Amino acid sequence: MALTGDQVDLFEASMPRLKAIAYRLLGSADGAEDVVQDTFLRWQAADVERIEVPEAWLTKVLTNLCLNELTSARARRETYVGQWLPEPLLAGDPMLGPAETAEQRESVSFAVLALMERLSPDERAVYVLREAFGHPHRKIAEILDTTESASQQLFHRAKKHIAAGRTRTEVDAAAARRIVEEFLTAAVSGRTEPLVRLLTADAVAIGDGGGKVPARAKPFTGAAAVATFLRSLFVPNRAALRLIGGSAEIHLSSANGLPALVAVVRGRVIGVMCPEITEDGIAAFRNQANPDKLERATRRWAAADHGEPVLRIG
Repeated sequence: MALTGDQVDLFEASMPRLKAIAYRLLGSADGAEDVVQDTFLRWQAADVERIEVPEAWLTKVLTNLCLNELTSARARRETYVGQWLPEPLLAGDPMLGPAETAEQRESVSFAVLALMERLSPDERAVYVLREAFGHPHRKIAEILDTTESASQQLFHRAKKHIAAGRTRTEVDAAAARRIVEEFLTAAVSGRTEPLVRLLTADAVAIGDGGGKVPARAKPFTGAAAVATFLRSLFVPNRAALRLIGGSAEIHLSSANGLPALVAVVRGRVIGVMCPEITEDGIAAFRNQANPDKLERATRRWAAADHGEPVLRIG
């Protein structure tokens, strides 16, 4: 049955929310676009006139498509080359979704998206729907075809897993930006000591090259090792410059709602580094360098004015 104009409009009005849910569930903007398209195909094939609450129906279909994708993604990631990190979303990307509350902002942060990889698909779905979108457990239970008490238990377990990976309190965005600026000054000094002072003792640095660009298979761990690695990234090196295709411009921007460093070569985003900044210092650097996961970032970068870079390498 062909959709009416109103039914198409209803779906299009729901798309921003559906994409924001799907991105949080999958950690992939491309994946989110795909499942939203699949949701539309099911909407198109349904007897829409008999659907009493379209928003609830669309959310249920989308969530279950994401759960299927998460299950198959787990198998694919067993053969993924190196470390897997989410796809970053730059400032202003509508897929970031709601950001009115601390819970909503945290649910899309790079650190939490990475930690959500520890959750089961059902735990992840309950966490996202409850924490970021405020769905009551009764509605979540209907979406997942489970009981309200089971939804509550899944949420409790998800919160516990996330909290276990975030034992420190993060600072606010303004303070985080100042610390990133201090980090850049230390990084270009050519010395490890200023970097070590900004890091927590158990700091880690994780890179995702996806087998497309060089990236260490295991994270760097400990302040000294991380500082040595980071210093090498910000010191001009002919071999490295040839590898990335020329001189790089480093911009202090934001990704997933928090300060981030964006590396750009000839208009192409080649890396997005997301520091996890806590009251104790910088606890982690997560660097997305897989070109497949930076295509959206490059498109958005080209569509906006970002001013002068804070650093040029090469």
